[in-house]
Amino acid sequence: MKRLLVANRGEIAVRIIRAARDLGIATVAVHSKADADALHTRLADAAVEIGPSPASKSYLVVDAILAAAKDSGADAVHPGYGFLSERAGFAAAVAGAGLTFVGPDASVIEKMGDKVAAREIARAAGVPTVPGTPGGVAGVDEALAAAEDVGYPVMLKAAAGGGGRGIRVVDDADALRTAFGQASQEAAKAFGDGTMYLERFVTHARHVEVQVLGDGSDAMHLLDRECSLQRRRQKMVEEAVAPGVSGDLRTRMTDASVALCREVGYRSAGTVEYLVDDDTGEFFFIEMNTRIQVEHPTTELVTGIDLVAEQLRIAAGEPLRFAQDDVVGRGHAIEFRVCAEDPANNFMPAPGDLGRVTLPAGPWVRCDTWAEPDGKVPPFYDSLLAKVIVWGADREEALRRSRRALAEFSVAGVPTTAGLFTELLDEEWFRAADFHTATLERWLADRGEST
Repeated sequence: MKRLLVANRGEIAVRIIRAARDLGIATVAVHSKADADALHTRLADAAVEIGPSPASKSYLVVDAILAAAKDSGADAVHPGYGFLSERAGFAAAVAGAGLTFVGPDASVIEKMGDKVAAREIARAAGVPTVPGTPGGVAGVDEALAAAEDVGYPVMLKAAAGGGGRGIRVVDDADALRTAFGQASQEAAKAFGDGTMYLERFVTHARHVEVQVLGDGSDAMHLLDRECSLQRRRQKMVEEAVAPGVSGDLRTRMTDASVALCREVGYRSAGTVEYLVDDDTGEFFFIEMNTRIQVEHPTTELVTGIDLVAEQLRIAAGEPLRFAQDDVVGRGHAIEFRVCAEDPANNFMPAPGDLGRVTLPAGPWVRCDTWAEPDGKVPPFYDSLLAKVIVWGADREEALRRSRRALAEFSVAGVPTTAGLFTELLDEEWFRAADFHTATLERWLADRGEST
């Protein structure tokens, strides 16, 4: 691998370019018209415009990205997260063009991207799954019959879904009848497939994920992360490692994750996601993300391992460089996703011109961002401005450092969610890690913020 095209934008494109440069790999940035002067285009060794500002006409156009790779002499493509990162067709097209795709094989992306197929693979690997239908249901009548067997409340989920779309939680048969068509239509619009399945809804659940690496023949884990603090099923705060997870539970989850990777011959970095039932101590497989995650820096800070660099090494054909016993977690890390959104106005995205930008720094503080003074927040893409990540010798120290880091973060010109996180640090339930997947939305509702 000598020349890497980064098929993404924003902070993750900047992150990948820096990792590649550390390894001596030249980089090519692609950009839409709106991103012509973005940070990632200036950090890369070369930049290629691939289309108009909307993502549907640029970052999601496979032919344009492949043409940019050919014209720039790239021999590999890193998809980042979002956009085309989990589309099996894109991975296959990259490989078909004679390029190295930095990620798992297209067949693995396809298998794990289908929620029903992924559950079947997880069961075959001995990984616990949430009680529910073994596959998609044919219609609302079949869903009603299955719900009677599983027991309410149940969650309707899109078989081809992700990102919180096509999901409904229902408490009884009447609600299921109403929600089924809505969820199926939403899934069909978002994913081109309206197939639904259902599973038991775990009322007091934590969302815990395990970071994995595989080289196609072997696999390993890099501990776990806490991702329960969500709004509309979008993560807002993440921690590594997950507080409140016992040593026994951690061992069972990490072992299960490695077994799943071996079952599919996984190659690259990935994440296996679980629901942990606080009432019973059980854990259940949700899905596998076959890409780098937004929250990967927390794992990097506690393990000292550069996950993007390992992705690149594995894609270039190198075997895993570490044994499982080499992975040791030290301290605690917390990530806050700071977005250009207005919490007082239903978290409305706030594109606009940036003025002064002050980013947190100092000991054990990391800020992954694309934002610069006098830059612009385009209206066409995700509203993520920056990820403020802190490390401490323990969680208490990490919380104290979080307060300092967030106080230093300042962006003029647009509202951000940084202040909301500062207020979150004052909450006893957050400091005590006494929360589950519904806690943040309830807190926002109690404050009068729309969720």
